[in-house]
Amino acid sequence: MNRRSIEDFLFYEARLMDEHRLREWLSLWSDDGVYWVPTSVDATDPDKEVSIIYDDRSKITDRIEYLESGTIRGANARPFLRRVVGNVELIRATEEAADVESNFVLVEARDDRQFFWAGRSFHRLRDEGNGIKIAFKKVLLTNCKQPMSTLQFLI
Repeated sequence: MNRRSIEDFLFYEARLMDEHRLREWLSLWSDDGVYWVPTSVDATDPDKEVSIIYDDRSKITDRIEYLESGTIRGANARPFLRRVVGNVELIRATEEAADVESNFVLVEARDDRQFFWAGRSFHRLRDEGNGIKIAFKKVLLTNCKQPMSTLQFLI
């Protein structure tokens, strides 16, 4: 994997999430993928710490079904999302795998308000022959210690 393909992948993942194309986003995950959003920016062990999200591939699928069901709000009332991904750093990269960190800023517009989310993402990516897949994703929210509204999207 090279820097360009990794950055393109991260930008594409962000667009799929922003556009609520959750089934397509799910296709970016490896079968053994893990998605973790801890409640602390210095979290190191999801089995020992409180998490906002700690999902394997099966739970990610369940979460998507719940979000698409309209239980939280109707499909036509989804929040409008736009995120910017930057400061991409390759921590380790080979032809088959890469560990990548990046920053993000996300604007969520719903009802008559705007919410701002920011943080740092860690991705472990693998080239599985049919394209790059997410094996692990950890999202460190800058405001993880503050009260949060219900997340009506994937961060």
